[in-house]
Amino acid sequence: MKMRRRIICRLGIVLATLLVLADLSRAVAAEDLLIIDRQFDLKNIATQDATVSQANRASGPALRVVTGQRQQWPGVTLRAPDGHWDLSAHGQVAVTLRNTGTNDVRISCRVDNPGADGAKNCVTDSIALAPGRSGTLKVTLKRASDGKLGGKLFGMRGYPVTPGGPGTVDPKNITQILLFVNKPGASHAFELEDIRATGSYTAPTASVTDADPFFPFIDTFGQYKHRDWPGKVHSPSELAERRATEAKELAAQPAPSDWDQYGGWKGGSQLAASGFFRVEKHRGKWWLVDPDGHLFWSHGIDCVRMLDATPIDERAEWFEHFPGDTTEFREFLSGGYALKGHYAGRSPKTFSFSGANLRRKYGPDWRQEYSEVIHRRLRSWGLNTIANWSDESTRLMRRTPYTDAVSSRGAKIIEGSDGYWGKFPDVFDPSFEAGVRRAMAGRNGRSAGDPWCLGYFSDNEMSWGDDTSLALGALKSPPEQAAKKVFVADLKAEYGDIAKLNAAWGTTHESWDALLQSREAPDKKKAHADLTAFYTKAAEQYFRTVRDAIKAVAPNQLYLGCRFAWVNERAAIAAGKYCDVVSYNLYQRTVADFKYPGGDKPLIIGEFHFGARDRGMFHTGLVPVPNQADRAQAYKNYVLGAVGHPQFVGTHWFQWMDEPTTGRVDDEENYQIGFVDIADTPYRETIEASREAGQRLYRSRLEETSAVQSR
Repeated sequence: MKMRRRIICRLGIVLATLLVLADLSRAVAAEDLLIIDRQFDLKNIATQDATVSQANRASGPALRVVTGQRQQWPGVTLRAPDGHWDLSAHGQVAVTLRNTGTNDVRISCRVDNPGADGAKNCVTDSIALAPGRSGTLKVTLKRASDGKLGGKLFGMRGYPVTPGGPGTVDPKNITQILLFVNKPGASHAFELEDIRATGSYTAPTASVTDADPFFPFIDTFGQYKHRDWPGKVHSPSELAERRATEAKELAAQPAPSDWDQYGGWKGGSQLAASGFFRVEKHRGKWWLVDPDGHLFWSHGIDCVRMLDATPIDERAEWFEHFPGDTTEFREFLSGGYALKGHYAGRSPKTFSFSGANLRRKYGPDWRQEYSEVIHRRLRSWGLNTIANWSDESTRLMRRTPYTDAVSSRGAKIIEGSDGYWGKFPDVFDPSFEAGVRRAMAGRNGRSAGDPWCLGYFSDNEMSWGDDTSLALGALKSPPEQAAKKVFVADLKAEYGDIAKLNAAWGTTHESWDALLQSREAPDKKKAHADLTAFYTKAAEQYFRTVRDAIKAVAPNQLYLGCRFAWVNERAAIAAGKYCDVVSYNLYQRTVADFKYPGGDKPLIIGEFHFGARDRGMFHTGLVPVPNQADRAQAYKNYVLGAVGHPQFVGTHWFQWMDEPTTGRVDDEENYQIGFVDIADTPYRETIEASREAGQRLYRSRLEETSAVQSR
């Protein structure tokens, strides 16, 4: 039996190797197809509230487009000269653009089949360009849509695909390409150099046509059952063999040789050693400085050793040889509250396939064993930070620098506010300060005062809205709302007489108490000055209160901001007044040209990622790429783009491990966004890109600085 298992295992390895080779052959990009070169026939270009002309640049001719403001989508339409283009060999349409106007512009590109109407028979994407900046806008030629088997599949963000459907095109019959600006508030000017079909098409792994019957479609490891791909696990013995193989690899490829114990640059400048992480501007760029006084750039990853679970209620037929039925894996059965989706408002039973796979791979003592592997992996992969949402016991081993976070959860909320993740906390209510101070008190003896802890984030992706939203939310709240009382008191101090407020706002409140009792929002334009003034006051109250609570317990550690996702300039500027580092979660292709409105302040990326559907997963995550090779290149471009930016001091990838194939319980996300899959197999292409970025980041940043200073 042992010999038979060895033979089966070796056959599995051979099969996996062949699959890798096959995958690599598919990943080789088809040669670019030039759809429209620099020679533009102006007579064949249709315009909509736009003018076109030929521009002559040093690099060659270009098409200049100037858009107006009379229509919703001013722009141009470029039609296929022979009726259609056949782009079936390619994955994307790429447009080379330059903003020649005087204000920021977001340019959209729509690729059409016959019958396109903006929603059907077309695909669209866009790019934001600052004045004078160039960029390549890429539109994915999406060919398939989610297949839900008539409602039998549910509770996921992404599904096995079915050919065609909404938001897809037939790449064999592309009839025209549109370039336009969406609902502009000003005129814009941009230049178009050429349009190409680029990148080879990589089909999603999973389709509802793969098997009949389709159920069960998830194997005992939590993987899609009906197809194979490089890295897929087929047996527990294969997991054990991969563990042994990787151990040798990690030993052979330790951390970059010029890193100190923290991952700082021991081969670089020696600055003052404070014993803690701090920020300093050095040679024209912001840096973190590690406790030993070495330059440090935070190359990190979120959710390290955090295990997502997927709902199993109503899904008994989905899983083959369900491991939760055995005693060995019952520790991974639990429950979780669902915020969104099919299970919203309920607490379904859940199971963590990733946890079960770690126990299979590392044994009963998997928690300690896996944490040891994690630290070795991080150094080998060129990563030097365990970032947000990560396992505390792994962080407190104090072998890799880490970040911590505090939350205002439990504070009273502004009842009239809203937002994707929930309402905004009432920063004027005593419960807000008390909650943050209580959270920080819980860090005593743990991260507070720990030299390995860079500092603290607060909350995450809060509902900052536009620059009037918090003020309007306060006014729409009940009279006992603390924020509303403060706002009304401010208005009373400014206007004195309610009649003066009514005259300014166009309202008819009989008294200040009547305003307090009212739940109506005023006209935003008429009340704008007062609304924005209170917004600034509330934003500054948030950051000042959190900063003071952090510094009271951890005076030597950094306040890293609140991880902005949706934010306006007032909130961002307020953060800059009180945070040591301002943080953003930026899910986009590059941050090389990012502009912070609050001036010269160090910045850090709290989250970003890229994902593909070529390895058994059903959703790409927030920034899609065609395949793993493109994913690795996108990672490297993003990180090194941030390295070259004078204000960024780090990037943190979201997240360590793929989300469950059938969706996490919180919100149904099932993204292919891990450095490792749910069976703990590293994505080879991504970790090699991470290694390269880690090896290059310090010298690249210094070289960029030298180049800027020499010009």
